[in-house]
Amino acid sequence: MNNISLMGVGKLGLCFGLTLEKAGYNVLGCDIRGEYVTLLNNKTFNSFEEGVNQGLMKAVNFQATTSMEKTLNFSDIIFVLVATPSLKNGRYDHSQIDTLVEKVKSFGVQKKPKHLIVCCTTMPGYCDTVQERLRDFNYIVSYNPEFIAQGTILRDQLQPDMVLIGEGSPEAGDILQEIYENHTATEPLVYRMSRTEAEICKISLNCFVTTKISFANMIGDIVIKSGGDPKIVLEAIGSDSRIGNKYLGYGFGYGGPCFPRDNRALAIYADDLDMPADISVATDRLNEKHLNFQVKDFTENYDKEEPIFFDGAGTNIGGEMVFEGITYKRGTTIIEESQQLLFAAQLAKFGYDVIIIDYEETILQVQEIYEDLFHYEVIND
Repeated sequence: MNNISLMGVGKLGLCFGLTLEKAGYNVLGCDIRGEYVTLLNNKTFNSFEEGVNQGLMKAVNFQATTSMEKTLNFSDIIFVLVATPSLKNGRYDHSQIDTLVEKVKSFGVQKKPKHLIVCCTTMPGYCDTVQERLRDFNYIVSYNPEFIAQGTILRDQLQPDMVLIGEGSPEAGDILQEIYENHTATEPLVYRMSRTEAEICKISLNCFVTTKISFANMIGDIVIKSGGDPKIVLEAIGSDSRIGNKYLGYGFGYGGPCFPRDNRALAIYADDLDMPADISVATDRLNEKHLNFQVKDFTENYDKEEPIFFDGAGTNIGGEMVFEGITYKRGTTIIEESQQLLFAAQLAKFGYDVIIIDYEETILQVQEIYEDLFHYEVIND
């Protein structure tokens, strides 16, 4: 099957669409933002994500539309890549998927089975409820999340370590496996399981990474308090093949749009089952305590008049802290739960003059929250 439909072509959906198009598929992406769709079709959209602008310019068989009906009719394979932000209670907000499902139902029963593949992060068990709602409309629902990092989405989609398929049926699993075999540049391991098993697997994987980060920072804090160098200690620990050095460096805690919320969501789901996820809860607490330790250690042990370089984040000269980049991860414009930004805010409240140098999009986000707490310099390139 050469045609693939995408419901939602934001950052992740657009990258996925370009990856599929590059592999030879005809891709139609649906989005509710008319102006955005026009920019995509005119190839005038500008993205900070590496490789997207070039991929869009080269794309021949990728188109966008605001018509859901046209998108549903374009293919029997429909990937759903809408946003599922976190609610205040820590659960994922499924409202965009819910709205989409109701609109899909409004087009009636399909003449032949269609495959609806949810790629968004969801609470375990949610995709089963989507299947129940669409069963009488001849849809087979599967769950197929991606494991990508902001700033390297295209690369991660082309070279995944593994592919996770929560199949709605054996046929659905076969179709998804074939699509990944066609568009990936490597030969990733493919794991096929039930929808709920895949939903648990997705957030659990991220939770293990956050646990590793918090563990590394906890050990690092202990080493610093003992007068030692955390880098050499953690490097030695990570050299053991049972552990590995990935995500075992000392530095800022985890932040961004995925790690913190996945960690909390797993703990919430576990509580629903009366099976408390104590490690996930402890990981979040350690992340907070680590930031407090960093601020305390810095303000107590470094003379404001002594020029230093702090953890790759900023230079302190005469009480002036300069942060060249304040996002949770370099190469992005995302400040969500950025530990670097929280650290900078604490220093400013301690009386340091903090200068933030970053792109205008990032600066505007920071100003909306912190107003004139910092001094700002916009990067022009």
